[in-house]
Amino acid sequence: MSRYDDPRVPLPGSRGEHEAQQEYDTTHRALAFYDHQVLTYLNPLMQQFIAQQEMVFVASADAGGECDSSFRAGAPGFVHVLDENTLALPEYRGNGVMATIGNIRENAHIGLMFIDFYRTTVGLHVNGKVRDMGSGELLARGGLSPALEAAATATGPLTALIWHVVEVEEAFIHCAKHIPHLQKLEKPIHWSTDDPVFKGGDAFHAKSGERPWLAASPPVES
Repeated sequence: MSRYDDPRVPLPGSRGEHEAQQEYDTTHRALAFYDHQVLTYLNPLMQQFIAQQEMVFVASADAGGECDSSFRAGAPGFVHVLDENTLALPEYRGNGVMATIGNIRENAHIGLMFIDFYRTTVGLHVNGKVRDMGSGELLARGGLSPALEAAATATGPLTALIWHVVEVEEAFIHCAKHIPHLQKLEKPIHWSTDDPVFKGGDAFHAKSGERPWLAASPPVES
């Protein structure tokens, strides 16, 4: 019986992932990666890494498996480590579509990708299940760091609409070899603005494009 078939200690990853590894003859490399790099919790260095990041890429999917990826940003450490098994990610005011929140209501699985473009060019994957909480519910958990308490009670542009509280299931490195090393330049950030100048305007000239859902109804002015 191979390690893929042993029910006593299930391996990380999906069945399809394991099948692909066998098909493409990468089983040995994949098992080495699982055994050396994949954790089911955040070790101290991972926690420290997250506390330094000011951006994260968020992957979610609805009940039918339709996927979405999004970008979130904030001050360094805006994604808070509650403990080695739990993260709290704030959802700030956006374009009103609520794609991530909507997906989570149908499918609790989430994938987070942190990348340090400026120093190490290392990435960190964190996959898990998420439960959404209001700031009041988060504060009622108790035992929060002063920084998280301040974030949960913040007012103004950085008021969290909701908190994605993530139960960590997998945490592992994304290797640095193909991640570009970028230089950070000063840019004023206009949090929660609706000013099209700061939002990028109609950069892809999409406003005049055809949309099937408008065929029988008038467009919404924006």
